[in-house]
Amino acid sequence: MTQQKQAATGTLMGLALGDALGFPTEFNDVPAILAKCGPWRTMELPVTRGTAYITDDTQMTLALARGIRTAMDRGPLSPLRLARPVRDEFVDWYHSPENNRAPGNTCLRACMLLDGDRPWQDASQIGSKGCGANMRVAPLGLVPGPSEEQRAGAAQLQAALTHGHPTGLAASDLTARAVRLLAQGVDPAGLVGQLRSYAYENRDTYHERWLGDLWTRSQDPSARHFVRRGWDECLAVLERLDSVQRTADPELDPCTYTGDGWIAEEALATGLLCFLLFPGEPLTALRRAACTRGDSDSIAALAGAFAGAHLGADAWPAEWTDRIEHRDELRELGALWDA
Repeated sequence: MTQQKQAATGTLMGLALGDALGFPTEFNDVPAILAKCGPWRTMELPVTRGTAYITDDTQMTLALARGIRTAMDRGPLSPLRLARPVRDEFVDWYHSPENNRAPGNTCLRACMLLDGDRPWQDASQIGSKGCGANMRVAPLGLVPGPSEEQRAGAAQLQAALTHGHPTGLAASDLTARAVRLLAQGVDPAGLVGQLRSYAYENRDTYHERWLGDLWTRSQDPSARHFVRRGWDECLAVLERLDSVQRTADPELDPCTYTGDGWIAEEALATGLLCFLLFPGEPLTALRRAACTRGDSDSIAALAGAFAGAHLGADAWPAEWTDRIEHRDELRELGALWDA
């Protein structure tokens, strides 16, 4: 990750910009968005009183990023070292008066249960694979230092604090992996193939050191059966993405191809599709992602993270980044990890 590119800054800023662009279009279908915003290729950043406001997607990303920073200030990334500060940040988010941006019910319920001394596995919503698991995981693809095992385990642990479904864990791992690969300079054209290979390689890996006995809360007969279920759902949507990424019509709602993004594996695939349709045009990718019938802010946040990891901080125009809510903290964390 070169200093010149500033991939961490680009990723965090892109995520927040996509989130803000998709905030007013979430819960609308494409005709309604076009009626409200005009042609999708010229959508402007929505600014109120000089600020472009973000949603819980960026709030939770910042909460995770702060938790990772605290954990790594104390030493190498480990399950115990990570779980406590991230849990504390999530509980702070739950109680914040700013937590009024249409947060997901799974996150709210899990964070309420995390507020106390029960094992985090008992707070995890084992049946939920909502995209809240992977919309916030990008920082784990950016932070310098951890091994592949640490990155994967940490990505799955942060997901499992709220969303315990194995597909939520696998999609989070894949999202962090995609950010990491793009930040390192992998060609977008080969990205989906690399993610499919990674998924096949990890199909039988249950990160017990990171997840503990989480799997026993499910109906699965074994940890391997539990984790395979998640990877197989992600592989199915990655195969669909691989078959359409070169032929998809950019004028058609990307949700048509890879799903509406309310669940983790679809958010990953549709966010990736929006980025891969326009790998060299980051604002076009964001606009396409925000003009979708599905979970527009999460899809656009992920598309922005991928574009920012690929192109770096210069991907985003100053007239947008200078208006985004939390820009100072986003830049501060980006600079820390770009250094």
